[in-house]
Amino acid sequence: MSALKGKIALVTGASRGIGKGTALALGELGCTVYVTGRTVGDGDLTIDTTARGVTAAGGEGRAVCCDHSDDAQIEQLFSTIGGEVDHIDYLVNNVYKIPDPPAWGGGYWDHPIQVWDDQVGIGLRAHYVASWHAAKWMFESEYARMLNVSSPGGQSYHFSCSYGAGKAGLDRLTADMAVELEPKGVPACVLYPGSVATEFIQDHAESQGMDLSQSQTPLLVGRAATVLLMVDDMMSRTGTIQWVEDLVEEFDLYDENGSRPTQRYAARSG
Repeated sequence: MSALKGKIALVTGASRGIGKGTALALGELGCTVYVTGRTVGDGDLTIDTTARGVTAAGGEGRAVCCDHSDDAQIEQLFSTIGGEVDHIDYLVNNVYKIPDPPAWGGGYWDHPIQVWDDQVGIGLRAHYVASWHAAKWMFESEYARMLNVSSPGGQSYHFSCSYGAGKAGLDRLTADMAVELEPKGVPACVLYPGSVATEFIQDHAESQGMDLSQSQTPLLVGRAATVLLMVDDMMSRTGTIQWVEDLVEEFDLYDENGSRPTQRYAARSG
């Protein structure tokens, strides 16, 4: 299927997890997808491997190494893209840095101050910087759409207070960007995945007592992101939070295993 052949997408933080799943889902429909991240090479979790996966799925994957904590590298990313294409149709801000060690449990005073920069600097500020640079290229496309990958942690407690602050900030940023983008005809939405069995979560599932049997796969989240970017009425949804489980039901989506996970977050508002 080549419904998105000729469309140009940028997915940040796509060496693994939701970013990789989104890039592959866009590739399934023939999209040209720029994927970014810091990890390169032939390993399983690199942007080069993701780019090859996009191409194998039916699209065209293009890997660009970028550390999104470095404004100069983000600027260079868009210079690279601008040297190859004259517009961007879809911007998916997904890049995120998990603190090492992860900020799980305890109080904020138990974690290094650096976790703020990891979870808010990368997970919020970097999205603003990428969106700033992307704007002029998106304005060259009559199909331009923006999607920011957030989390239910923006509405209820998950992991740590710095995590929640970053996600709530991203939700507010997107809502306000949507107001400013609307005169340009560019919709912007927030995507809320549910419990997702990313590589990181799978690695920590046993020690954290997690049951992943009903978790969403990264590819299912990616398919939900892709169908949202394609809908004719995305402008009517601009500025809103779109839940993956709702999109799965609305558009009858399935993961790579032919499954539709039933797990939903208990704490939910809106």
